[in-house]
Amino acid sequence: METLFVISFMLTGLTLQAQNADIILGKWYTDDKEDIIKIYKGGSQYFGKIVWMKEPNENGQPKVDDNNPNPKLQNRPIMGLKLLWGFRYDPDEKKWTNGRIYDPKSGKTYDCYMWMEGNDLKIKGYVMGMKFLGRKTTWKRAE
Repeated sequence: METLFVISFMLTGLTLQAQNADIILGKWYTDDKEDIIKIYKGGSQYFGKIVWMKEPNENGQPKVDDNNPNPKLQNRPIMGLKLLWGFRYDPDEKKWTNGRIYDPKSGKTYDCYMWMEGNDLKIKGYVMGMKFLGRKTTWKRAE
């Protein structure tokens, strides 16, 4: 009976941890409210892609990733573009870490981590492994 209680307690803890990790799932407005990013899960990792743009077209055509340094990717549409990838939840730090974020406005990719503050999702991109060198932004839930 005692073993059953311990197993039940452990499973409850794992379920709560997964629920905490999944709080970021859903749609988020970027800080300028120009885009909505949908964060989703694949296995134990978290990803994000653009699902809405305030201005999806330019000169009557869908906007493309023309700032990408790879010429082969410069014609891909920005709508549907994966911007976040590789994040894993760290329950001790209560952060999603070891991810990457792509900025289509600059064509640059950064190391990144995310955390919740109240109902806001805070995102920090940084360079060369130095978390103090970077930029923080705040996303608001779109749903």
